[in-house]
Amino acid sequence: MESQITVKFLRLTFLVNGSDNRRYSSSLATKGVGHLARKGTGGRSSVSGIVATVFGATGFLGRYLVQQLAKMGSQVLVPFRGSEDNPRHLKLMGDLGQVVPMKFDPRDEDSIKAVMAKANVVINLIGREYETRNFSFEEVNHHMAEKLALVAKEHGGIMRFIQVSCLGASVSSPSRMQRAKAAAEEAVLSALPEATVMRPATMIGTEDRILNPWAMFVKKYGFLPLIGGGTNKFQPVYVVDVAAAIVAALKDDGSSMGKTYELGGPDVFTPHDLAEIMFDMIREWPRYVKLPFPIAKAMAGPRDFMVNKVPFPLPSPQIFNLDQINALTTDTLVSDKALTFQDLDLVPHKLKGYPVEFLIQYRKGGPNFGSTVSEKIPTDFYN
Repeated sequence: MESQITVKFLRLTFLVNGSDNRRYSSSLATKGVGHLARKGTGGRSSVSGIVATVFGATGFLGRYLVQQLAKMGSQVLVPFRGSEDNPRHLKLMGDLGQVVPMKFDPRDEDSIKAVMAKANVVINLIGREYETRNFSFEEVNHHMAEKLALVAKEHGGIMRFIQVSCLGASVSSPSRMQRAKAAAEEAVLSALPEATVMRPATMIGTEDRILNPWAMFVKKYGFLPLIGGGTNKFQPVYVVDVAAAIVAALKDDGSSMGKTYELGGPDVFTPHDLAEIMFDMIREWPRYVKLPFPIAKAMAGPRDFMVNKVPFPLPSPQIFNLDQINALTTDTLVSDKALTFQDLDLVPHKLKGYPVEFLIQYRKGGPNFGSTVSEKIPTDFYN
């Protein structure tokens, strides 16, 4: 009797979880990565069929991309170097065994092959906006991407390769990083013509590298330097939207393969405009010092000159980053004829409001207080 009940239970389980049952098949399962085994209702405990190796997943964009991939039931392989604590926060974003950290050496081809061996999707987020004595702009932003593309081509089972570049990438850019990113795009598409290239603008979010340094500078010195007068134009984008665009490209029917997308926010800002939003959120009176480009470059130059001359690591540049100062000399906007969020059926968030709400941590006296809203302090606060 017990054996008959067990058999019936197993049959019922198969019918519920089987791929032939349309009611329980995943609506989030991807189409663009070929014929894959899928199972479940589409949540994090499902199996979407995607096994993605995400290089650079421990960075800013990586945590949001891993979260969205794991949420739809994908297995995410996270290559990392250095401490095992670096990818620890990512393991919580998926079910048990869904997010798998794997130690690797980006300069060792066999190590790259090992972390890519079981994958059918490769996403390259590796990039850095400043140079160190161990890794140059060209090695991090160009040569590593080229090596990953060649290994993926040799693999034979990689159905989708997504290269994350940056808006403004051009061989004629005044920024070395943007020139290296443009070279990486060319190298990747040369090895894998079906690869998808994403060009996000400056990304805004909890761990971003623009509003956080600005707010910390203001708290420490009481003013914000506007390099070049803060008149250049750019289109900052919410980091969650960029992660959503990458996932949308994986979920399509393959129509995004071989294409380049420029991912800019819905509004055009100048640094002064964005700083006004920042000051409003941290509740401080706006105080600026306009800094001409020659003076800003002179302040940032010594670190750039010394980075390969001294036998010890130098501090990471925050506001005075020479390469980023060079990038500020030109506008960085989405091209008129470029493919954008709309071509992926997405609408990016406006930056005012929730995307910059993390800045409340910089308010004096706590999240509910600030220098410009003393009238909002409760009357019984001092009682």
